[in-house]
Amino acid sequence: MHRSAFDHMQLCVQRYLPRNRPYRVIELGARLPAKQKLTHRQLLTDYEVDYVGLDIRPGENVDVVMTRPYRFPARSNSADVVISGQVFEHIPFFWASMLEIARVLKPLGYAFITAPSRGHEHSKYDCWRYYPDGFRAMAAFSALQLREAHTDFPSKKGHRHDYGSLELGSSYWGDSVGVFQKPVRYPRFRMTVVRGVTCWWANRIGDLEGTPRPKHIPERGSVTG
Repeated sequence: MHRSAFDHMQLCVQRYLPRNRPYRVIELGARLPAKQKLTHRQLLTDYEVDYVGLDIRPGENVDVVMTRPYRFPARSNSADVVISGQVFEHIPFFWASMLEIARVLKPLGYAFITAPSRGHEHSKYDCWRYYPDGFRAMAAFSALQLREAHTDFPSKKGHRHDYGSLELGSSYWGDSVGVFQKPVRYPRFRMTVVRGVTCWWANRIGDLEGTPRPKHIPERGSVTG
């Protein structure tokens, strides 16, 4: 997780989570990569929280290892907040994960998601880059309400964003931020049907190992971002 993504998540916590109450927080993709020190758990050290870090692999900052990638080991309507930072680009079937986020959130609970809008390929799977309309689509599919969505695009040169002017410093990575909220009148029955089929199929596929890379796309090394 790069510094700008951490700062965006900190703003979400400050803006939407008052300190005068306890929270149950689930983090999706909590494993701390090598050489990285920043964790989202640090953002809530001054809060009264029951914090559970989920990941598909064991490691530092992980409390519970997920036995299925698209099934959270958590009860429905049990989380006040779900946090996921710089993870959704690595999830092959992220729409299934969004349905699970919606399931575990309490009514009026929040999901804070940051994901890159630009940057090099990294990690084993690097599937997606996100813009605000991408978060709108995620909200529509999961029946959550989108409270905030923005991308830190570079400045414009003429009528186009000037990506060529970006330096290899703090502006190299671009961040998109989405804040979702579960409505009180969530269409539970309809979404149970949608989630059941979607997550069953996503978990049956599991990952991308059964779909080989085309021969004209070269293999790449595993690079941490």
